[in-house]
Amino acid sequence: MADLSQSHRILFFNTLAFMVCFACWTLNGVLVTFLNDRGIFEWSVVEIGWLLGIPILTGSIMRLPMGILTDKFGGKPVFSCLLILSSIPLFLLPFADSFWAFAILSFLFGMVGTSFAIGVGYTSIYYPKEWQGRALGIFGMGSSGAALTTFLAPTLLTNFSETDPENGWKWLPVIYGSALLLMGIVFLIFTKNKKIEAQSKTVGQLLKPLQSARVWRFGLYYFLVFGSFVAFSQWLLPNFLNVYHTTLVMGGLFAALFSLPSGVIRAYGGFLSDRFGARKVMYWVLSSSVVLSFLLMFPKMDITTSGSGLVASKAGTVTKVSENEVVAGGKTYQIAQEDKNAVHNKYFPSKKSWQEVVVEQNQQIQKKDLLAEGITQIHFEANMWVYLVLVILIGAAWGIGAAAVYKHIPDYFPNEVGVIGGMVGLLGGLGGFFGPIIFGYLLSFTGFWTSSWMFILAISLICLIWMHRIVVNLMKEKSPEYAKDMDRKN
Repeated sequence: MADLSQSHRILFFNTLAFMVCFACWTLNGVLVTFLNDRGIFEWSVVEIGWLLGIPILTGSIMRLPMGILTDKFGGKPVFSCLLILSSIPLFLLPFADSFWAFAILSFLFGMVGTSFAIGVGYTSIYYPKEWQGRALGIFGMGSSGAALTTFLAPTLLTNFSETDPENGWKWLPVIYGSALLLMGIVFLIFTKNKKIEAQSKTVGQLLKPLQSARVWRFGLYYFLVFGSFVAFSQWLLPNFLNVYHTTLVMGGLFAALFSLPSGVIRAYGGFLSDRFGARKVMYWVLSSSVVLSFLLMFPKMDITTSGSGLVASKAGTVTKVSENEVVAGGKTYQIAQEDKNAVHNKYFPSKKSWQEVVVEQNQQIQKKDLLAEGITQIHFEANMWVYLVLVILIGAAWGIGAAAVYKHIPDYFPNEVGVIGGMVGLLGGLGGFFGPIIFGYLLSFTGFWTSSWMFILAISLICLIWMHRIVVNLMKEKSPEYAKDMDRKN
């Protein structure tokens, strides 16, 4: 019990430090949006995408080496150094006066994103196998730090800017840098170091497990469930501001409603993975991601297109033209009118159709000539509250999936948890890096914000189909009895 008590203590500080790091990692999602919205910096949509993605890039590509360092030296010295050193670029951020200065400092403080690889290795070494899913799921709750940023940062920025509209924002990175520095000192004082009891290995030996196809499969799944979570933690705020015209504070609250459940529910995802197996959980997660992203990809829209027109049933002369009717060849044709009092449905697409006359009086017409052009207008409100609920649901599904992906790592690679966790985290983090950049280009190309959900739908389908094909192949190759153990062995 004493050992487990010590484990819980380390888990608490790991999770707390990870939460602080994650809050800092997603800082640009709020800060860059605020600076651009207030005109303090004038960045294009594509530049905003890069600034949102650059910290995620650092935290992704550096996860593998940080995981290796954790395996070799233990979590306490590596995590403490990360927290303290990463505070420096945040203290310097108020002095940034251009896109490139902001980008370079963002690249440096993005190192806090490597905290996940450190924490996974540092946490797992303190827990027995039967606790791995729950412990890593609880640690993963630290990703709810993104919710702290999207919830608190807009209010802080608004308050700071009331007294100093041009420079008030500079207090925010200073506060975040101070939080990192303080957390680093606390970590040094209250945690105890522990590392894997194994013979010293070369870098080549440590990297050898990366030859396993399983690592890359899990990396792809994590690219979706974690990378998308990170990307949308930042992308949703400008999304709500531009599409639904919310205030910065309300948009931040809505983004927090996405980030918080997704982060907190990871503990439940660990429990489900321990009980039912990670593969079953991933089936549910990927299927949910496909369905929900499909529903989310439809934008607010008014589409006007050709509808059912009115054609002459015989040849003749047009003798009368009015808004309501046309008389041609001795026959009267009624013209459908636009219902200008029609009420649009708030939740489902609605349409209205009418006709507009295209012939003139005394005009000679032939049979089947068009008398009135048909017009159909389709309206879709994309109700904000329905959109928010769907966003929360897909975020929760991704949170469960993130825990399921990491369930197997300590089982398969007990002596390389930091390395494998770092590699899977790297691939997942790349989703967070490329996400805002791809979303920015898609928005620039298509002109509508929900194009980002089309990208998510495509990735979700690829993951689901690939996983299903692996399962089918294993079922064919092995006996039915073997299939029952697939969750544990594959």
